[in-house]
Amino acid sequence: MIDVRDLKKEYIEEETTTRALRGVTFSIVAGEFISIMGPSGSGKSTLLHILSFLDRPTGGSYTFQGKSIDDMTDQELAFVRNKDMGFVFQSFNLLSRLSVYDNCEVPLLYSKTPPSRRKALVEQAVQSVGLEEKLYTEAGRLSGGQKQRVAIARAIVTDPNVIFADEPTGNLDSQSGLQVMEILEGLHKKGRTVILVTHETQTAEFANRIIRVKDGMIESDNLITTNRNRHNGVLK
Repeated sequence: MIDVRDLKKEYIEEETTTRALRGVTFSIVAGEFISIMGPSGSGKSTLLHILSFLDRPTGGSYTFQGKSIDDMTDQELAFVRNKDMGFVFQSFNLLSRLSVYDNCEVPLLYSKTPPSRRKALVEQAVQSVGLEEKLYTEAGRLSGGQKQRVAIARAIVTDPNVIFADEPTGNLDSQSGLQVMEILEGLHKKGRTVILVTHETQTAEFANRIIRVKDGMIESDNLITTNRNRHNGVLK
């Protein structure tokens, strides 16, 4: 699904050049659950932005589903991003005065899904995260954990091939974080590719592979074979 070779990203501000990525190479097969870890400033968020078409690299190559992004216009990237990618952010990015239903419907509006199909798709997505009783509740009235579950419902409403989750448990208590990760784990078990950025080891261990990034380079890339560290149903 994803293949990056010698990926580089530089930011130039006035006369200062910051090398956020310094030649990153790896592949991701459809259906994997990947965690990208690294300290602040390591380049993990920059890498996620490039993988999710929110930014372009300044060097190297990136092929998504067999097509180089160099051959794609910004409009084509936006189309693929809406069709094939779902996003879950640390800060939820919900419209607080809109209902859960309206928030989850937004990606369908951009994808030009017929109105006759939208209601069923939204209800199915919201039900899958266990919030059907909150369907018409304003998002701003929900708890943090509920907001993140709505964000996941919004991410999957278009049935994307890959879900990008950027620190999805960062603003949650341990119990809510566990619920969110179990939902992502369930989506992976149903065949979706999940790419997670986190600095939390216990969260990262929900994945079956951890890529560690340091100073803009891959420090390690390992499969996970041990059980996750849980205690009394709470992330530790």
